[in-house]
Amino acid sequence: MTRLAALAALLLIAGCATKEQDPSGGTIVGEVGDPRNRARVHTELAGAYYERGNLGVALDELRHATTADPSYAQAYGLLGLVHMELKEPREAESSFQRGLRLSPNDADLNHNFGWFLCQNGREPESIKYFLQALRNPLYASPWRTYSAAGVCSMRMKNAKDAEEFFQRALKLDPDEPSALLGLGQIRYRQGNIGDARKLVSRYNKLVSPSAESLWLAVRIERRSGERVAEQSYATQLRRRFPGSPEYQALQQGQYD
Repeated sequence: MTRLAALAALLLIAGCATKEQDPSGGTIVGEVGDPRNRARVHTELAGAYYERGNLGVALDELRHATTADPSYAQAYGLLGLVHMELKEPREAESSFQRGLRLSPNDADLNHNFGWFLCQNGREPESIKYFLQALRNPLYASPWRTYSAAGVCSMRMKNAKDAEEFFQRALKLDPDEPSALLGLGQIRYRQGNIGDARKLVSRYNKLVSPSAESLWLAVRIERRSGERVAEQSYATQLRRRFPGSPEYQALQQGQYD
């Protein structure tokens, strides 16, 4: 799952003048008189700190945000992400649920809570929230939610729904990495080696290859009888991910 984009813009909002520290050490000067605007400023600063991995300061900013305006749903959504990063599932779930009570149709909140559920072994529950995110006609990035729904469907061994989700993601964004890899795995299992190769090759060119993508590439080339390519991917897997389950499977010859 991706982190929220850092937000540290100059805000000019009606009210009394104040100064806020930004993550680079400077200051943001803005008019932040009413509670909603104060909450927004603190949430944007928290987003910037979250992007930089400074989770303690992000938490502090979010406490200021929720104190300023306890009804600002976006603050609770980001708070859920911070608690996810801190491996605090109970606090993350509480934050997401509070945000959704305040803004039940917020696409980002629904997506992020769905991903939280998927990451915590609650895949069947996650799909409901992904679909709720996709119902929002103003949602700016539906492909990421289709892709996440595909990943979670794969974890439930529901290849049929996963395939549909991945295809929808790629129709909207042909370069969506998780959908490329997920659909590549499905095509490999279906015996469509040519399409599987194209999909995983595109994935490996767009992002840094993962243990999962290299292992898929090894198996594709092995099934194709392309021993040179197979060995090349196997060498990359060994060098980059020697402790991975995928490399252990390679050592044990467990290709399928």
